[in-house]
Amino acid sequence: MAEHVAEHAAYPVGLRLSGRRVVVLGAGQVAQRRLPSLVAAGADVVLVSPSATPSVEAMADAGEIRWERRRYRAGDLAEAWYALISTDDPEANAAASQEAEERRVWCVRADDAEAATAWTPATGRSEGVTVAVLTGRDPRRSAAVRDAIVEGLRDGSIAAPHHRRPHTPGVALVGGGPGDPDLITVRGRRLLAEADVVIADRLGPRDLLAELPPHVEVIDAAKIPYGRFMAQEAINNALIEHAKAGKAVVRLKGGDPFVFGRGMEEAQALAEAGIPCTVVPGISSTISVPGAAGIPVTHRGVAHEFTVVSGHVAPDDERSLVDWPALAKLRGTLVVLMGVENSGAIAAALIAHGRPADTPAAVIQEGTTATQRRVDATLATLGETVRSEGVRPPAVIVIGDVVTVGTATTAG
Repeated sequence: MAEHVAEHAAYPVGLRLSGRRVVVLGAGQVAQRRLPSLVAAGADVVLVSPSATPSVEAMADAGEIRWERRRYRAGDLAEAWYALISTDDPEANAAASQEAEERRVWCVRADDAEAATAWTPATGRSEGVTVAVLTGRDPRRSAAVRDAIVEGLRDGSIAAPHHRRPHTPGVALVGGGPGDPDLITVRGRRLLAEADVVIADRLGPRDLLAELPPHVEVIDAAKIPYGRFMAQEAINNALIEHAKAGKAVVRLKGGDPFVFGRGMEEAQALAEAGIPCTVVPGISSTISVPGAAGIPVTHRGVAHEFTVVSGHVAPDDERSLVDWPALAKLRGTLVVLMGVENSGAIAAALIAHGRPADTPAAVIQEGTTATQRRVDATLATLGETVRSEGVRPPAVIVIGDVVTVGTATTAG
């Protein structure tokens, strides 16, 4: 049988194991990887092994599998539909494999694929599609092909039109992440690929727009005619207008829609207009940009908290909602967004209310992108450093001892 398997390609088939007996021999790393899929398939799993990894033991404790704490013995594969042999005992593996052959039970062997009657493909799932890849004796190649296909299904670069979900008009508020197009979420990228209309912010991941099909209408939010409307009101009206026309609309924002992104204002306007709205969280620049520059916003023994604040309104402006005296008294990390123009005034307010002037500070411009740069200063020199270095938005300001913990790195 081994020679026959080696000389011919495997015949792919999907096993429907719900309610059917599956025997797993051995409870090490192989079983730990395979058991969740068998449980998800609804199999009646019997595990035979004198010991198990903590994760496998937890599955048994939770009642997901039945665990017989002993070694393999003849007869264990009776009434089984499928068997996974993964013990560290070659003799037991050979004996169990022979029993599987005699009982006509499809059997996978972790120690000797050529002696098995079945092979486990590299599998992945996306949107109700299961991808299974076999490349004979090269499991790494199988995994690589599997990953490429699943990623294509998720980001929309691979699509079978007759299998696509029914078109649903509405608006998705998608957080595009800090700038690097690879840092958008899987769900956000898929919705972008399915959109009819994309209304994009300047700070969204612009590189993703070039990947959209020609029929997709891309609208720069900054260029929407305002007329008698305020900018945000005009954007809200554009979202409603395109959705009411039966279009699938994506509002592509930088970072996260609800972190200084006015996402809730748009969600409320859509709700009032009766437009379905989906919110897709994004990776916020408040954490990701410092991280990409080698700065942890928290660090054991250095900072046990971090505070995020908008700096678009100066501390002495009557419109400011920020309690700057309270912020100055905190010992943790302060992350300031939209604070380039007011960096000097922000630093002066913090110093005036008690934050030490020699507190380390860093400004990261265009974080996670190819043009990212980091400029270091102290609280006392922050404003002058931003001016002399020509720092321009978008930039994230980090204030606190964490600035000196790490070393500068690039995003990726």
